[in-house]
Parts: sequence; C-alpha cells; structure tokens
Amino acid sequence: MAGSTTSPENLSKVFKAYDVRGIVGEQLDEELARATGAAYVAVLGVDALVIGYDMRPSSPALAGAFADGATTAGADVTMIGLASTDQLYFASGHLNLPGAMFTASHNPAQYNGIKMCRALAQPVGMESGLADIRDRVAAGAPVTGSGRSGSIGEHDVLQAYAAHLLSLAPVTGRRLKVVVDAGNGMAGHTAPAVFERLADQVEMIPMYFELDGTFPNHEANPIEPANLVDLQKRVISERADIGLAFDGDADRCFLVDERGELVSPSTLTALIAARELAKEPGATVIHNLITSRAVPEIVTELGGTPVRTRVGHSYIKATMAETDAIFGGEHSGHFYFRDFWRADSGMLAALHAMAALAETDRPLSELLRAYERYPLSGEINSTVADQDVVLRALEAAYVDRDGVTIDRLDGLSVGHADWAFNVRASNTEPLLRLNAEGKDEPTMARVRDEALAIIRSGK
Repeated sequence: MAGSTTSPENLSKVFKAYDVRGIVGEQLDEELARATGAAYVAVLGVDALVIGYDMRPSSPALAGAFADGATTAGADVTMIGLASTDQLYFASGHLNLPGAMFTASHNPAQYNGIKMCRALAQPVGMESGLADIRDRVAAGAPVTGSGRSGSIGEHDVLQAYAAHLLSLAPVTGRRLKVVVDAGNGMAGHTAPAVFERLADQVEMIPMYFELDGTFPNHEANPIEPANLVDLQKRVISERADIGLAFDGDADRCFLVDERGELVSPSTLTALIAARELAKEPGATVIHNLITSRAVPEIVTELGGTPVRTRVGHSYIKATMAETDAIFGGEHSGHFYFRDFWRADSGMLAALHAMAALAETDRPLSELLRAYERYPLSGEINSTVADQDVVLRALEAAYVDRDGVTIDRLDGLSVGHADWAFNVRASNTEPLLRLNAEGKDEPTMARVRDEALAIIRSGK
C-alpha cells in the first residue's frame, strides 16, 4: 500500500544489486524485515537458516522481525547474535546453512540493511534470487508456510571463526606491533577473538573497539582517506609495523604501512594473489574492473590466470565458482577466498598481510614495492543529477581518440597503453565513482582531472 515500506515504489529503492539497504524507519522497518524473512524462506526453499547482526541500534529488532517472518514460513532459525559479515559467512559455511546478516556496512548511522546468502555462503544477488524475494514482498504474499512454525535457537561461533581464519593464514616469524582501527564497528567484536590467539606473535594496539552504531569517532568507511587519519597518526606515534582499518561490518580491510602511508587495495590484492598462487601454482585469480592493471600483470607473471569481473560480491563469488578461482580481490577492499567458501573476509586479508610481513625482516613499504606499479587516484565520488547523461558524455569525449579502448562491463571503462579509468554508479548511494591510474603520477593526474571535469560539469 502507499506509504508502506513494502510498497513496490519503496522496494525498488531499497533492494539493491546484491543486498537490501535503506534508511531505518523511512525505507526499512520491522514490517519489511518480517516480510523479507518470509519471502526469503519461500523463494529459496529453505527449512533452516542462520542470522547475525551488527552493532547498529536498529539491528537486533530488524533481525528479530526477519526471524519471525522466517519461522512463520516454517524455517528454523539459528541466531549467532552480534557478528561481522564474514563471521555470518563463516557460520553459513561451518553450519551448512543459508543466512542473513543485518548491517548497512559503511553507510551512516541512520541506515541499515540485509545481506543474504544460500548455504555455504553462496551469494543472493538481484540475478540469483533477490529480485524474486523483492517481488514476493511487493505482491503481499502470505507469510504462512505449510502450517509448521519454525523454532529459534542460539549458537555462538566467534571462537570457531577465529580458529578457522588462523588455520588459513597462520602468522609466524618475527613479532609485530599492529594498530587496529575498528571504527566502532564489528571488528571491535571479532579482532579480540582473533588477536588473543596471536598474543605471542603480535602486540595489538586497539582503536575505537567500542561497538557504537552512531560512529562517534569517524565514519566506518576506510575507503575515504579522511577516515584513516587517526590510524595513520597512531601507527607513526607507536612506531608500529602495520595499521589495519575495517569498515562497519568488518568485511573490508585497508592497510597503512609503517610510514603512515595508505596502501592501495590493489597492492594488497596482488600480495595475497602471490601467496595463494605459491600454494596452488597456475590457479585462477579474480579481480574486478577497477583493480589496478598491475594485478592481472603480476598474476600472469606468476603463472596464474587472471579473470576480470564486475564490481560486487555476488558477481565475484559467482565467477569464482565458475572458474574455481583460488582468490579474488576488489579495489574497494573486499577480498574473497576459495578456502573461506569463496566469501569475503577483511580479517583473513589482514592475517595474510601480517603473515607475509612476519616472514620477512623488511618493513611493509619495502615488502609491497614489488606489487606497486602504477600511481592510482583512489576512489573519487561525485554526486551527479543524471548518471546516464554523464556517462554518455564521458564516452563521447574519449571514443574517437587514438589508442583508446572502451567497454561497459560495469559503468564505463576507458583504457590506453599509458593510463586507464573506470566510472561507475554506486549501488547504494546517488554517486558516480571514479578510479584512474597512469604510467606515472603526471599522467594519472591529467587523466583523473580531465575525467572529473566532465563528470562534475553535469553534462
């Protein structure tokens, strides 16, 4: 009905490419969560599932409403309570259950959302069930199942999660000093469980571990450089070996080196790819289209097979399944591991970085030098009234230039022997995101500024 969060108009706004995301009370409420829980059970045909939630004030009630809808539809629910998103994926794999995670990741405090998966953390995106769930909610389908009402139980998987991650990336070698910025997000819940097992190997210095969904210190979005300033300062003042920053639901991780300098997620992708290829020579590695071209170059040089894909976890995971890839990396800070049910884990990526660092006596900046080839702009966001108009203007500006290639696998990718950039629309916010690189700093800056001028002209 009009004004309801379950109206088709509202559902078209909150059901994104690979999750549900909206402003609590206005776009996402318990009514929608309950209906989505029932539709999830009906569409996926599940009889049991696992549910976790983040530290946002609205998360427990939304998760409870989803569980109510699911049990009414006949499914048994296992609640794991407070969790990072990768902890929910672990539970899905460990317990062999489909799952739902209540989080809005890095979005501001007024938002919340639902990330859903099948058993073994297999993705549910718009093309793999999410559209059907949305349509069932919009149709007002009854929430009742076959007459059986499901049960709700609890199961704590935090310690099993920590043990599993460390079995995949053990940290041995020299002792490290590590600063961890949880941003008042879920890494404040998971990092203590992981790092207490590394007490003999790592001195951890915590920052903003208090779980607080109002994010009182800075936004839990480490892709924005402003949110890493505190971590950079602390790494320098503590003379730490490495700094780790996590987003709100802790499925993304960003690094700061011993100099306080930001490390590109593409560089971390290349490092982890090298480690995984050493375990399985010739394996396939996935990278999304905004990752630096250094990643496929390095994968190829190491004897692996690079495969390019769209941005977004449902696309990456599907491509990993199709190719049996050992690892996948996104320039946004998501890292996917075949041994972790092809799911993304910021904590596992952090452990790989620490393991690589502990195995050498060199500082992180020197270790990473082999994986850094091209200056990168980082992700630059612009609010644009009409995204399609701007993308067409960009394409028109470059399409007839010598040596330029253009594709639209995801947004607009423009390539040249000396530079490249991608511009794509955000799936969760009214933004265009630009990522550019060049053979040297002046080339990158020129291409970045030229593309930004067109984007921000609004033409």
